[in-house]
Amino acid sequence: MKLNTYAKKLAGLLLMAGLVAPVWAMDVAGVKLEDTMQVGGTELKLNGAGIRYKAIFKVYVAALYLKEKKTTVPDVLAAQGPRRVTLVMMRDLSNEEFGRAFMAGIHQNNDKAEKSKMTSQFIRFGELFASVPELKKGDVMAIEWVPGVGTLVLLNNKKMGEPYPDLAFYNALLRIWLGEYPVDKSLKRALLAEEDTRGR
Repeated sequence: MKLNTYAKKLAGLLLMAGLVAPVWAMDVAGVKLEDTMQVGGTELKLNGAGIRYKAIFKVYVAALYLKEKKTTVPDVLAAQGPRRVTLVMMRDLSNEEFGRAFMAGIHQNNDKAEKSKMTSQFIRFGELFASVPELKKGDVMAIEWVPGVGTLVLLNNKKMGEPYPDLAFYNALLRIWLGEYPVDKSLKRALLAEEDTRGR
């Protein structure tokens, strides 16, 4: 009995000291994803995750984190508070390949009038990729929305450039994966927790 009490106290101390590994919610193709994530001082929950395929190749694992679980695109786009998309690269990609795919996803899923309002932000976003010659397998890119700050882009936990102020800009990026013409329909279903892609 005393041993059990000691073990519990020890586990608590290790957890407080950060010596215990985080709780993993999901394993997608060998990529372990955390159950919760702190963004802007708010705890976010893993909404869904899946694999972006191009032909038969796995390009990256994507995960969507929100304050509360959402299963429809309108609910995700209207969600209050911080949000985060995590991309874990599963193969090497040049900045040209990655940037072109991003911009194509934006153009296919946002109307001309909406895009024209954010032209300067899209230009700056496109230039961001030029600063990274190549994305390597295992690299982690995060795109976060933090109210009062804006959209932040991080590569391996290092902030890239200055924030993008408009929430509409963040939603335009989300539509790459969740829009009417997503980059990968199966991935869209997985991010909305409609499809289980663990272990694929």
